[in-house]
This record gives sequence, structure tokens and C-alpha cells, in this order.
Amino acid sequence: MDIISKYFKLTELQTRQFEQLGELYPEWNSKINVISRKDIDNLYVNHILHSLAIAKFINPVAGTRILDMGTGGGFPGIPLAIMWKDCQFHLIDRIGKKIKVAEDIANSLSLTNVTFQHGDIGECRDKYDFVVSRAVMRLDELVPLIKKNISNVSVNGYPNGLICLKGGDLASEMHNIKYPIIEEPLIKYFSEPFFETKKLVYVQI
Repeated sequence: MDIISKYFKLTELQTRQFEQLGELYPEWNSKINVISRKDIDNLYVNHILHSLAIAKFINPVAGTRILDMGTGGGFPGIPLAIMWKDCQFHLIDRIGKKIKVAEDIANSLSLTNVTFQHGDIGECRDKYDFVVSRAVMRLDELVPLIKKNISNVSVNGYPNGLICLKGGDLASEMHNIKYPIIEEPLIKYFSEPFFETKKLVYVQI
């Protein structure tokens, strides 16, 4: 938990909720494999702090609507929903048992700014300011899928678009994307070795 407060100034409520994640995810993971069994001990760095890299990149205004596409057990959506109480989140995933875990954890934290959908991105027709995702698929495959979900009215410092957490060399994935792109190495935000090969990619849509 200290790793989160190392990089972010938290309220008492946020501190308590992030602490709860350290109990809830291992408990659920013992029943349903939401996070790799060998990786659950690295929950705070590899999953929670990784998700919060998006909060180092943008500081959205109140009322911003965010779609977490392929959320799995709730990453990056749930950590971001804790951080940004005044933003609205919609988490979608094709795997029903994973979305059930994310929903149960949000309920346990009394998060009121999160909704859930078990289904495919093609079934989601609503508009959002940003779509976020964490290593769901190649960028050049993801952009065409979520383009329809991006609102054409921007209210934030960054225009509406896609924010992805990815790793490795992304040149081939970005080559055919015709939209403006920003690529940020996460080692710029966090000093832990895990982040040396990790990146945040913003695509303005």
C-alpha cells in the first residue's frame, strides 16, 4: 500500500479503499483466477500502480466519462475510480466471472461511480470522453473497435481518445494509425524495475 502513497496524495477514504484491494483481490483470486497466481504478490506494483499511470498522464474534470474496455478483474478501471470520484466509469469484459469479481469488489468498496457490462465492445454503443485499456490487443486493432465510443465533444485538457497501457516495442502497432499519438515511458513516472519496459499510449480520436 505504501507504494501508492509514495506517488499519490490520498484522502483517508482513498487510503482505506486501496488497502481493501490488498485483501479483496487475493481472496477472490483463490476462487477465480483473475490475476496470475504467481503475480498476486505483486498486486500493488504490477496491477494497481500500473493502472494509476493513467492518473499521472491526465487529470480529468468532474463528469468525465471513461470506458474501461476488457477490464478483466477491474484494471485499470477500479483503481482509477477510487482516484477520480467525480468521474463516471463503465467497465466491460467478455468473461462473465471476471466482470462479476470487478463488480463485487466495487460494491465492497462502496464505489458509486462505476457500472458494469458483461459483453463485447460491439455491444456497447454509448459515448465516452476516454476509452482506457491495459494490454487488451494490438493498438491498430483496438482503435477501429472503440472509435464509435468516443464522444466528439471534448471537455478536458487532452482531446477525447484512447489511453492504453502497453509494453515493449509498439512501432508496428502504431504504424498504420492515422490519429495523433503520444507515447510515454512509465519509468518517467515510477522508478520500480517493473516499469522499465512499460508504456502509456494516448491516441487522439
